[in-house]
Amino acid sequence: MGSNPGHPVPLGFVFRSRAKDEKAQAADKAPVTDSNETRHPEAPKGRPTPKRSAAQSQRRSVANTSMTRKDAAKRQRADRRAALEKQRQALAGGDERYLPARDKGPVRKFARDFIDSRFNIAEFFLPMAVIILVLSMVRVAALQNIALLLWLVVIVMIVLDSVLTGFRIKKRLAERFPDDNRRGAVAYALMRSLQMRRLRLPKPQVKRGERP
Repeated sequence: MGSNPGHPVPLGFVFRSRAKDEKAQAADKAPVTDSNETRHPEAPKGRPTPKRSAAQSQRRSVANTSMTRKDAAKRQRADRRAALEKQRQALAGGDERYLPARDKGPVRKFARDFIDSRFNIAEFFLPMAVIILVLSMVRVAALQNIALLLWLVVIVMIVLDSVLTGFRIKKRLAERFPDDNRRGAVAYALMRSLQMRRLRLPKPQVKRGERP
């Protein structure tokens, strides 16, 4: 039997190394569990129970989040009220920056000034309607006939005045704003002419007889 020229290897070292290698291989082959998986209620936690201070801080963070949402809702309501207030002031003063979309632009402003600078028969419709209604309620045949005739006269005058106003403002808009979008401006002006001057919004910015 030949002799080993090197140092002899202890048997304990060989067995101990082999045992360690087998344990390492077994650990590598062990399945990796996902920490995000739902734990069965009866299974062990696998982590320590959080302390009371940590749980209280977590509850406070949730409460602070809900308060932040409430503050955001309050801030939105305050911003909405501020925007409405600015719009109301713009309707009273004519500030173009805060006017509603239907009233914005130089075309709509010219249409408003054109209507506000003249007398319109349609703006007197409401007081005339009250007078005619009172006459029609009187039990006198002559007065009722007069009321009916006044109804016809008022309606015809309003229609004729509105048609003439529509043609005039359409011509003036074409001359003043040939390249701008004038769609709906005539109807916008005629609707304004149906309102009494003191009730118009935005408030009139020109005097009667003043050329816009």
